[in-house]
Amino acid sequence: MKLLWKICLHSSLLGVLIFNLSCSKGSDRKTESMRVFVFTKTGGYVHESIPDGVQAIKKLGQENNFEVTVSDDSLRFTKSELKKYNVVVFLNNSGKILGDSGRENLKQFIRRGGGFVGVHGASTCETDWPWYGQLVGARFKDHPVLQQGTVKVIDKSHLSTKHLPDEWVREDEWYNFYPDISQNIHVLAIMDESSYEGGTNGPDHPFSWYQEFEGGRSWYTAGGHKKEHYQDSLFVKHILGGILYAAGK
Repeated sequence: MKLLWKICLHSSLLGVLIFNLSCSKGSDRKTESMRVFVFTKTGGYVHESIPDGVQAIKKLGQENNFEVTVSDDSLRFTKSELKKYNVVVFLNNSGKILGDSGRENLKQFIRRGGGFVGVHGASTCETDWPWYGQLVGARFKDHPVLQQGTVKVIDKSHLSTKHLPDEWVREDEWYNFYPDISQNIHVLAIMDESSYEGGTNGPDHPFSWYQEFEGGRSWYTAGGHKKEHYQDSLFVKHILGGILYAAGK
């Protein structure tokens, strides 16, 4: 009888211990801070909307409990610095913006499970770096004049598109992409080329997409040329969904 009582007591104590450890781990995950690095360096064309995009993402951080660091300094792409962040956002960059060590450290960041978010001009930079082109998923080729067009949302199950209308009519700089678009991307929204002039990618013209890439996650939107876009709640929430996806949320 005493032996049975001791076994029951030990089992109860073990159960309490496991429960407490489980709760402790769960609590740690809930309180763990998400950190986002917004990179704004340009080596070519400078979008006037970059400061507006920065402010919009900072506001998203305040409202959604994640930290936002902003810099145009490529020397911050070190292994130790990037380890601080869950997501790196390339916001309307252009031209050559990273040196050899920065490129390698971005690779390692992604391969350690980091997230990448590309907004608009992010597909125009680092054009001589094939790995980056695969990370983004498609390369900017050209664009027609700024005009109104229709984005067709084809997957509304994603955090970045579930709030959008099926047909999203807006004015933007509609990017055409080179035909070697990655076969690994999952397209969320496409351009209706019949709704504007100058589209060259055909009926499957991608606008926004995501992918798992070399151990990390990548999300991209072709929208975001104008200042006004970063006051548009639909577009800003679109970016928020991309950041949360890239962070593994």
